[in-house]
Amino acid sequence: MNATIISLLYFVIINLISFSFFGIDKRLARKKKTRTSEKMLFLIAIAGGAFGTWIGMYFFRHKTKRWYFVVFIPLILLAQVAGVYYFVLYK
Repeated sequence: MNATIISLLYFVIINLISFSFFGIDKRLARKKKTRTSEKMLFLIAIAGGAFGTWIGMYFFRHKTKRWYFVVFIPLILLAQVAGVYYFVLYK
């Protein structure tokens, strides 16, 4: 497999994981159980899962009242899109 396919697989998998983390954390919040830390949610987003995080936030209606999620997750996503664009354009 070449680097493009591996990169694409990585982004698909990390975004599915980040989306899942928001669903799991929302369920745990409703049950008042131990939850995923906000730091971990941000780390997953920074690791390439910003799109899954952003979709998960609004699909599960989770962390949408936290200003730092509402502001920084889209900024991380924009940075990742710019990075992918740069990688594809200047490969």
